Amino acid sequence: MAERTSYAPGTFSWAELVTSDAGAAKAFYTEAFGWSYDDNPVPDGPVYSMALRDGKQVAALFASDEQPPHWNCYVTVASADETAAKAKEAGATVMAEPFDVMDVGRMAVIADPGGGVLCVWEPRASIGAQLVNTPGALTWNDLVTSDPEPAADFYGRVFGWTTEEMPNAGGYRVIKNSDRSNGGIMPSEGGPQSWVPYFGHEDVNRLLEEVPARGGKVLNGPIRMPAGAIGVVSDPQGAVFAAWTGTYDDEPN
Repeated sequence: MAERTSYAPGTFSWAELVTSDAGAAKAFYTEAFGWSYDDNPVPDGPVYSMALRDGKQVAALFASDEQPPHWNCYVTVASADETAAKAKEAGATVMAEPFDVMDVGRMAVIADPGGGVLCVWEPRASIGAQLVNTPGALTWNDLVTSDPEPAADFYGRVFGWTTEEMPNAGGYRVIKNSDRSNGGIMPSEGGPQSWVPYFGHEDVNRLLEEVPARGGKVLNGPIRMPAGAIGVVSDPQGAVFAAWTGTYDDEPN
């Protein structure tokens, strides 16, 4: 297991499901990843359910009828205010100006110039995921885009990320935060620019076989790679995520 007590700025650190049916989503992800839940009522808001794996916080979900079901990806930053300002200068739309989330952290929501939405997280009481890079936990994040060059430039300006194109991979670029692999940029024809979280799984082949019977859809996979296999899935409410079976990067974030 890869437990975390902190994340370096610029590191992906959390994933959050916005769904139209929290109960159905809980059942689906429990079957898929073995999650249990810690429900936290929010004053004047929906119940915020922490997803747990081996007793550690790995993700969260809540119900909303104000937007289509989707996964939010979070990046740790030293200052939500400074990052939002830098993103705006680089051409982003700040969808939610920096605000405090009780005593657990401060965040903002930005849409990059191509429309990809990302959350930034300034940690206080909560660092984000307590467990990563293991089955049932966050292990990667991809930006799916039809225009990778300006996307890479934008995120380099905001987070200091660099990218490295992989040979014979259709233009896929690995995102580097300092010297550490931190996600990727996936060229794709058509469709909206968006971030997709990956979660570890013991057996992607089995997951993809079981997803249709549980009400979800297999969008792609299994995609074989030297280090493992990927499956891309839409859950029963329509939120898209990916699963990974294979070698994990367990170096500290």
